[in-house]
Amino acid sequence: MLQSVKSPQGESSINIIGAGIAGSWQALLFARAGYDVTLHERGDAAMMQATSHWAGGMLAPWCEREASEPVITRLGIRSLDLWREQLPETPFNGSLVVSHPRDRTDFERFARLTTDHERLDASGIASLEPSLDGRFREALFFPGEGHVEPRTVLPKLHAKLTEAGAAIKFESDCDPDKITSGIVIDCRGLAARESGARDAYSGLRGVKGEMIVIQTPDVQLSRPVRFLHPRWMLYVIPRDGNRFMLGATSIESEDTGVSVRSALELLSAAYAVHPAFGEARILEFGAGLRPAFPDNLPRIAIDAKRISVNGLYRHGFLLAPALAELTLAYVKRGAIDNEVMDNEVMQCS
Repeated sequence: MLQSVKSPQGESSINIIGAGIAGSWQALLFARAGYDVTLHERGDAAMMQATSHWAGGMLAPWCEREASEPVITRLGIRSLDLWREQLPETPFNGSLVVSHPRDRTDFERFARLTTDHERLDASGIASLEPSLDGRFREALFFPGEGHVEPRTVLPKLHAKLTEAGAAIKFESDCDPDKITSGIVIDCRGLAARESGARDAYSGLRGVKGEMIVIQTPDVQLSRPVRFLHPRWMLYVIPRDGNRFMLGATSIESEDTGVSVRSALELLSAAYAVHPAFGEARILEFGAGLRPAFPDNLPRIAIDAKRISVNGLYRHGFLLAPALAELTLAYVKRGAIDNEVMDNEVMQCS
């Protein structure tokens, strides 16, 4: 999988552009490795304009096997170890996949395409999630998976990388082409297209993911619940304060509005998971644009000017740690992962 190439020599200064989940993990691992790191973010510390702000934060490499290439699971499993190492408080309560009996075909298909799960009957579901007692006959439980709340974990990552010696500059609209010293790592997502027509960003597009945040004290969940349906899949992710994120659509559009159709489908699916969601308060509608290449796979592109980490699609929180580790391995010793990095690598100076 890995091959050695000539690595950069004498570089200890790392400039990372973009303080979302991808850039934050890059900054943390490089700072922990002893590099002089500066993380630039054109937004403010609230990060409300970042794609990460609208993410679900699921760390579910085995569930993702259902619709993703094996490389996503491989990198995702490695990322779980890095989450545990760097943020030991990360909850790993597993994931639960359910469906109604009429959709058993979809349920069995999901079971065939995924691994590392246990089948639960109705009593097993009730023991894990008492709020779902009597709601479903069977479920798939993925015990090794976890989840984070993006809006709270990003500040934690920023604090940790600062403790490790990195500097964060918010409201720093930094042009990577104007940085003349050190190594530049571009983690700007769709904003990277502003640099012009570069091979590293060829085909990069935005895929809209809509979400809703609701609040109710009448349902308690300890882990993300995926609800399978012939038309759409819903995931319900518990958050603090009796809140739940309902997500998420995947629409080939770079519009950032939430459509009536999507809202109705997400809310209807939540009601099908538990009727108490019908009485929940709606706190927020929102949508983020996931950066994706035509194959929906991540890419680390390396040329004479910069290292570009992009195309994380809907796997940002799952893949960011492993991608940061691969970038660090390239800078330190010239290691190349052929599934993620371009085969023709030029000297980075």
